[in-house]
Amino acid sequence: MTNATDERRQRLHDLIDLARATRGLTRASLGKALGRDPTKVYPESGNPKTDFLVSLAGILEWPAGDVIEFIWQGESGPMCASSIATLNTKSRKNAAPLPDSFEGLFDVARDNHKNGDYRAMVDTARRMYAVAENEDRKAFACAMEASAWDGLGRYTQEVDACRRGLAHKGVSCYTRNILRADLANAWYCLWDLTPALGTATFLLEHYDANPPKRKLDEKRPAFVRYVRGHTRRRLASTEPDLALDHYRLAVQDLRRAREDYVRLAEELDDRSLLGIANTCKGGMDECLVELGELPPREAVDEAVELASKPASHDLTGDEIESIGWRCVFASNITLRHLTGRELQEAMRLLTSRALDAAKHLDNWAMRERVFTIQLHLHRTLTDTTGLDLPLTIDSHERTLITQAMGRFPGFRPIGWDLLSRATVVERKGGAA
Repeated sequence: MTNATDERRQRLHDLIDLARATRGLTRASLGKALGRDPTKVYPESGNPKTDFLVSLAGILEWPAGDVIEFIWQGESGPMCASSIATLNTKSRKNAAPLPDSFEGLFDVARDNHKNGDYRAMVDTARRMYAVAENEDRKAFACAMEASAWDGLGRYTQEVDACRRGLAHKGVSCYTRNILRADLANAWYCLWDLTPALGTATFLLEHYDANPPKRKLDEKRPAFVRYVRGHTRRRLASTEPDLALDHYRLAVQDLRRAREDYVRLAEELDDRSLLGIANTCKGGMDECLVELGELPPREAVDEAVELASKPASHDLTGDEIESIGWRCVFASNITLRHLTGRELQEAMRLLTSRALDAAKHLDNWAMRERVFTIQLHLHRTLTDTTGLDLPLTIDSHERTLITQAMGRFPGFRPIGWDLLSRATVVERKGGAA
């Protein structure tokens, strides 16, 4: 019978195999990347050294702490929380020289965000924290860091940044609510739905009692309503006994959020808000189908028509994202309500278009959903036909699945199942 050390060693070896396959490394190149003799790539011990774990995490693009958590699986042992924090710090690259003032750093962080340079934004936000002269500014710096982690699809780190910000005393209500909204959204993305629901509800009660005074700030309650609506939509699938209630309440939130975003798009002359409104429409349609108020085929056809349109070069990021999410929501409907050729043809287009949008935006939450949907589709087709149907992914998709496993702890069992079922083929033309 294997003991805990043997099981730990096997999990470590599984991760090394995954890293090697994901990157297409030879044993020699893997040994070089890990700083080990190629003949000793696989440690005999179930207690690998810190530097080895940091290198392995870098190859996998997982947080070092998540590598440890996977190997130890909750065991009490030498890798305590402080060790994990140290590892995560070691795995970050050194930051480039930055301004000394909080205001100057804030300008840099905004430029980082605008340019999509989220890794640099993490370093900038942490420098903001270091120079902040009061608690509110320290908390705001944490909010900036959380925004950077959100851009990278690192939602567990976003949660941590929000919690650190909220731990400061004497923080303004404005800054606290930014952190709470980001926290609710990160929990939603991680499928940690109960705290997402509670936090969003708390915020909406606050905004109902204290409406924003500036037109620009009206986007905040609209965003929180968006988060709560989609949280309810997901809760319907995890709490089937309450599904109808969740769907009804989700429709209320998403309809109101959509109306607010459409109005604000005109009043603020910001067409990107129409993209968010369109995402609300897609989530609302999924709920209406499950309530029996919208025919499934009608909802799917609308999304298929949207996905079939040629890509436009003048779309905003939010508009592109909305197309991807509409495809995801329609895929959910398709899996539940369509069969046979209709199912397969719709899913082929919808998942392909969603992955295109995710690639364009580097949107990890969308990738996680598409990969999960693809596994559910394969299971459905296998179960309904009774055939051992092949599942093929290319080498680049394998890399993305591995990276998604690092970003979404709840996705790891699904990722392992996908990788164990799939036949991997080399991507034509090389990795994207």
